[in-house]
Amino acid sequence: MVDADALRELLERWYDRYNRADFIAPDPISVPHRFAGREDREIAGFLAATIAWGNRRAIVGNACRMMRCMDDAPADFVRNASEEELCGLRGCVHRTFNGEDLIACVRALRALCLKYGSLGAFFEGRYAATGSIPAVLSEFRREFFSVPHPARCEKHLSSIDKGSACKRLNMYLRWMVRRDDRGVDFGLWRSIPPAALYLPLDLHSGAVARALGLLDRRQNDWRAVERVTEALRAFDPLDPVRFDFALFGAGMDGFLKK
Repeated sequence: MVDADALRELLERWYDRYNRADFIAPDPISVPHRFAGREDREIAGFLAATIAWGNRRAIVGNACRMMRCMDDAPADFVRNASEEELCGLRGCVHRTFNGEDLIACVRALRALCLKYGSLGAFFEGRYAATGSIPAVLSEFRREFFSVPHPARCEKHLSSIDKGSACKRLNMYLRWMVRRDDRGVDFGLWRSIPPAALYLPLDLHSGAVARALGLLDRRQNDWRAVERVTEALRAFDPLDPVRFDFALFGAGMDGFLKK
């Protein structure tokens, strides 16, 4: 267990090291950074986050291929692609996520954007109504799969109702909500406070959090997410998830092997 003052200093040092522009290029967040428009960033960010497991280089490469197959205009493609154009996505694959999964995602995003106006409008509107990110995550999954889809697609969108850590959804929310002067996260959804976010808990951040005494739960599930986020609020109650940079970056750089 690290002394609280020493732990604060360590987290701040790691945060400064990793929350900077040179973090962007090798990370999946580089995919929405290719675009300037709000809706393009929302759609590109969601799709990049959806396939964000495994090797980061492969994630970025495959997500960029998705964007090229959408004519590098993801928001327009989601809203207006013809059936023939949708079929052109069949060659997009990332591990167990295949072209049929991508087509189903586009159909779901289209329905959601038609109903609510945009992805951001859904998340901001439902947060305004509930004041709860867990409630919004639960509602989002139900809404997303309310249109016809292959059952196999459901494994690609984690269920908070089943206790999942929802790492990729929480990461997506970090990208869209957090705002600072570092230029990594976008801060597009300004009506959701960063204080409401939860840590995108994965193997790297979880292992480092346990080594530092920030997490005592062995499973990487939603209860663990709640506990580690609460621990991080002691260091920054207004923006606890900024320490995602610290925990993930230190894990990727082999902190536990030193």
